[in-house]
Amino acid sequence: MLHRALEGIRVLDLSRILAGPWCTQNLADLGAEVVKVEHPQRGDDTRGWGPPYLDAADGSDARLSAYFISCNRGKQSVCIDYGQPEGVAQLLELARHADVLVENYKVGTLKRYGLDYASLKAINPRLIYLSITGFGQDGPMADKPGYDYVFQGMGGLMSYTGQPDGSPGAGPLRTGVAVVDVSTGMYATSAVLAALFQRQQTGEGQHLDIALLDVAVALNANQGANYLVSGKNPQRTGNAHPNCAPYEVFRCADGYLILAIGNDTQFARFCDVAGRPDLAQDPRYVTNSGRIEHLTELRKVLTALFPTRSRADWTSAFDAAGVPWGPIHTMEEVFAHPQVQHRQLRQVATHPVTGEVPMVRNPMLPANPQPLKPPPLLGEHTGVTAVAAIAAAR
Repeated sequence: MLHRALEGIRVLDLSRILAGPWCTQNLADLGAEVVKVEHPQRGDDTRGWGPPYLDAADGSDARLSAYFISCNRGKQSVCIDYGQPEGVAQLLELARHADVLVENYKVGTLKRYGLDYASLKAINPRLIYLSITGFGQDGPMADKPGYDYVFQGMGGLMSYTGQPDGSPGAGPLRTGVAVVDVSTGMYATSAVLAALFQRQQTGEGQHLDIALLDVAVALNANQGANYLVSGKNPQRTGNAHPNCAPYEVFRCADGYLILAIGNDTQFARFCDVAGRPDLAQDPRYVTNSGRIEHLTELRKVLTALFPTRSRADWTSAFDAAGVPWGPIHTMEEVFAHPQVQHRQLRQVATHPVTGEVPMVRNPMLPANPQPLKPPPLLGEHTGVTAVAAIAAAR
């Protein structure tokens, strides 16, 4: 089972916020031992990113922010101040026995303490050292910091996300979750797993350089390819798809739904359900390319058509005819959905201080997973003897 795939792999996690911790949480979920190194007073910044917080079940002052919970389960927390010589010595000892180190400090920060890749490679040539930064390890902006929001804009994602000019609420819009950070964590996970596989063949570690800007540019996917092929900047189209039509949100008599037509056959079936088979024969709309070219006219027809029926009427007819559609759920509706419940996506871990900690199952792992380990309290596993034991465990 995948939850034991990385048993025996030790990860030293010097990362904070989301991209790095998302990667190391994946590694922990896959069975790696992850030691999260935190500042003795502040810890990971996201410990204070609330409300909401999960308060201690025993009535103490201990608490976990929901943000921190989302990306730090299954880890040990050790407080080490690497600004002090003894802290550097502890980290060096941990690195000597680690398989993977993950850090997301500004370029050059860890080098000042002798904790850069070149220094650690000298004592552990098998170490896989992952650096996550905003702009990468080199280039004219390598020394600059940056957050997810910055790269959603700089990487192009926000330029075509939002309502088009002339519409209510027009303007660039970010996604509702830190999609660049999360995607960076996933790319970083893949890179670490590939490096571990390569190390089996070569016996050597390596330095992995993952940049949020690089990921943001890659995330443009078909929109980036659209530009490279056509030379035209993608425009904001609200909820409409740039390459498929009709593929967007429509308002019914009592709510909204997503109509997701992916080919001409599906469009013909939709037209039959809608009582407008003539639309599928209209030369403007017979092909997907034609529907994209004449989307303004088609949208006017459909926008007037959908409010004539309830959402339940439409969706039951769509299901019967094989027309792709989707709901727009609140979080409450998401976790109450029978398919989500069947897939056991909501999981609960138990912490001795905070009690039950609700979390989301890692989609890489199957349903009916092994019991999850909760995220740690700040410094929960700290202590000279604990650090020494971790370092000497091999």
